[in-house]
Amino acid sequence: MTSIQDERILVEIEESLIQEEVNKVLTGLSSTAEDGSVDMHGKPPLKQKTGNWKACPFILGNECCERLAYYGIAKNLVTYYTSELHESNVSAARQVMIWQGTCYITPLIGAMIADSYWGRYWTIACFSAVYFFGMAFLTLSASVPGLKPEKCYGVALCPQATTVQYAVFFSGLYLMALGTGGIKPCVSSFGADQFDDTDPRERVSKASFFNWFYFSINIGSFVSSTLLVWVQENSGWGLGFLIPTVFMGLSIVSFFFGTPLYRFQKPGGSPVTRVCQVLVAAYRKLNLNVPEDVADLYETGSVIAGSRKIEHTDGYKCLDKAAVISNSDAFSNPWKLCTVTQVEEVKILIRMFPIWASGIIFSALYSQISTLFVQQGRSMKRTIRSFEIPPATLGVFDTLTVLVSVPVYDRFIVPFVRRFTGTPKGFTDLQRMGIGLFLSVLSIAAAATVETVRLQLARDTVSMSIFWQIPQYILMGIAEVFFFIGRLEFFYEQSPDAMRSLCSALALLNTAIGSYLSSLIITLVAYFSTINGGDGWIPDNLNEGHLDYFFWLLVSLGLVNIPVYVFFSVKHTQKKAL
Repeated sequence: MTSIQDERILVEIEESLIQEEVNKVLTGLSSTAEDGSVDMHGKPPLKQKTGNWKACPFILGNECCERLAYYGIAKNLVTYYTSELHESNVSAARQVMIWQGTCYITPLIGAMIADSYWGRYWTIACFSAVYFFGMAFLTLSASVPGLKPEKCYGVALCPQATTVQYAVFFSGLYLMALGTGGIKPCVSSFGADQFDDTDPRERVSKASFFNWFYFSINIGSFVSSTLLVWVQENSGWGLGFLIPTVFMGLSIVSFFFGTPLYRFQKPGGSPVTRVCQVLVAAYRKLNLNVPEDVADLYETGSVIAGSRKIEHTDGYKCLDKAAVISNSDAFSNPWKLCTVTQVEEVKILIRMFPIWASGIIFSALYSQISTLFVQQGRSMKRTIRSFEIPPATLGVFDTLTVLVSVPVYDRFIVPFVRRFTGTPKGFTDLQRMGIGLFLSVLSIAAAATVETVRLQLARDTVSMSIFWQIPQYILMGIAEVFFFIGRLEFFYEQSPDAMRSLCSALALLNTAIGSYLSSLIITLVAYFSTINGGDGWIPDNLNEGHLDYFFWLLVSLGLVNIPVYVFFSVKHTQKKAL
């Protein structure tokens, strides 16, 4: 009798312990993260000691310093081309856009390395070193007299840079582009990895993380737009490039200091290989006849992928065949037979593609901030008594707008909109991006209007104040808060767990293609507007051109893009609901 009672007591204790563990998970009180992450020792991370907001200051500090370094070069690079390397306005704008585009293509390299081999932590660490050496080369090229052209003597005597001078300068510039390729796709994802998706409270915090991540980017941008631009134009380019190089070093130090607090996601294998396996397997079975209820023939019906369960969805039936077992299949050959998870990952990427493509025009419009907005400002009245305002400094209004808008959006707009939409984030990611697209068009329209008035005043020999540019910078700053942060969240949350770095890189590729598109449009406009003689739309002296026509052309592209984006975003939402 006693043994039976003892057994009952033991069963009751066991059941209570199981229930306690279940309650901990359900209420987010589990002592360790349940999302598959590990700590620096490879063990399940303790929530009280790792991750969440306690790890974020080091990641946000890293991003702030790295972006200060990047924008310390990028914000005024077009001026360096024209004043120090003696390039024309069109050539300078084109070179800057090509470089910026490259900075957003190289993340594909970093993302594939992170997802396949090194993980996000070591990818950030190694590419940061490359980044630092690139900035050191740039500082040398701007500081050592023999590594830059002589100053101009009058208008006609401007010696061009030699091959060696260009080699040192471009080596530094494109090493920096390679370095940013390992940082950009990984930092935001690595920061988001610090929050456990299985914990309801941490999941809510993750949405705020993206807002504050972008806030830290613009702290760095603010310092670059004010202090560094002034130093470059008044104290010399050598010092102006040295300061961001030092901050890049601080960025690396900040990142390593937080190592004991981080949670790490293990690499999940090459995402590109996984995608190719599905495409090859599906192609091999194009002629395979499959019943309508194809899910019964799958090797597996659904698989836990990281912290999410991916199940079979309708659509793209030809891809479904990759996971169907046929008589000739070798079960151990992933190029002939794939899992449902792999197939659904490819479907997710396909569904995201139209949204991705619709953002290219936004990136083309946004790239004007560091190029033709600056050149426009250089043609305006920039003096307050004896003080001359560097035209790139006006970018501070874009940055200030972001710094004000992010906390306002996070603390006031989200709770207010949530009352009407019922969405925890207020607006959905797609709605947020759509608002950003519309505001970017308004920004370029404001720039076009200012340029039209400026040209009319210039013909009457009246200078227009550079402060009339402020509205276009403010509108673009608000557009950033809606579009870029929405894009960060959309690509992180929609992407498969094993492809998050790659999908972040694809979002950045969007920016690269936008920059290249803008460069192509400038080249075509410069060619066709001068084909019959004349100075064209964008001459060296903007008073003799029609920069306003170019801005209105961008406005037209933006207006065509908006309904295309709305169509595909509605379609994406409907497919997701199904």
